[in-house]
Amino acid sequence: MSSLSAFPIATRWPAKNPDVLQLYSFPTPNGVKVSIALEEIGLPYEPHLVDILNNETWTPEFLSLNPNGKIPAIIDPDGPGGKPFALFESGAILLYLADKTGKLIPSDPALRYQTIQWVFFQMGGIGPMFGQMGYFLKFAGKEIEDKRPLERYVNESKRLLGVLETRLEGRQWIMGDDYTIADISMIGWVRAVTVFYDAGEHVGMAGMPNVSSWLERALARPATVKGLDIPARP
Repeated sequence: MSSLSAFPIATRWPAKNPDVLQLYSFPTPNGVKVSIALEEIGLPYEPHLVDILNNETWTPEFLSLNPNGKIPAIIDPDGPGGKPFALFESGAILLYLADKTGKLIPSDPALRYQTIQWVFFQMGGIGPMFGQMGYFLKFAGKEIEDKRPLERYVNESKRLLGVLETRLEGRQWIMGDDYTIADISMIGWVRAVTVFYDAGEHVGMAGMPNVSSWLERALARPATVKGLDIPARP
């Protein structure tokens, strides 16, 4: 049996099965990337709910794993060289899982890097911009009288969705016929536009049939259905 005693986070969120990958997360658009990927891959794992609503990511135990204080993060007891390995940042975790298992990423070097570029597109664009849009549209930012920040993030979110709409023209998935970590990286964020931020009308989702049909296909996958609720909300 593997020992996770070297990781302080295991004292606050103890592993029932330390021989499998440990996921520390919350079902946000970033968090569900990893649970969906793990469900698709079929790699055994144990999820731990890190309650961001109660600031649990800022506890010493969690910060020992991710000093940036954000979910998700993982510990793989069978990491490189067979040694326990900790990792944070959802995009890095997706790439690690794909490389570890040889799934959800093309083996062809050119297609591999094209897949990674779309993951980076999500990490650097869709995630941050959609999050800011949500803040100014639905949360505390909506009380700000100056609506220029809201307009800026709505317009940029709409532009980014337009990029995705163009990319999906004539394609089932972002990389064509193959479902990859590029798709998984974006599912939660694009879904949040309508089901969480109520921003569909603001960004013109009705005029983006490729994005809408792609999202419908992605949400119908059994791994997505399951992964969206892992870990279960408190």
